[in-house]
Amino acid sequence: MERERVSAWVAAYEHAWRAPGTDALATIFTPDASYRQAPYRPPVVGLDAIARMWEQQREGPDEVFRMRGDIVAVEGDTAVVRVEVHYGDPVTEEYRDLWIVRFADDGRCRAFEEWPFTPERSAEVAPDGA
Repeated sequence: MERERVSAWVAAYEHAWRAPGTDALATIFTPDASYRQAPYRPPVVGLDAIARMWEQQREGPDEVFRMRGDIVAVEGDTAVVRVEVHYGDPVTEEYRDLWIVRFADDGRCRAFEEWPFTPERSAEVAPDGA
């Protein structure tokens, strides 16, 4: 997988999130894809299940948000992308995520894992380093 294809996939993901309905998901996820919303959550598996999850999670095509993704690494069929999303105007919710995306040969995602962080729930190291 090349960085340009990963960048195009991230743009297609944002487009799919903004689009009405969930038909665009078939262009970015394989039919048997897994989608893990956080490292310790069980994955949502299959295109139909991912579509149901998206419909539950988002407000709809008129949802106001800004999204920016920076590719951190690409190796073989796997990419790591740092994504910032700001919801609302004014901003009422924000995330800094790491996405681990594993691609099928056709360029669609076969496994997606999200590591979401918010200002309120950021990873902190204890003062003693423990």
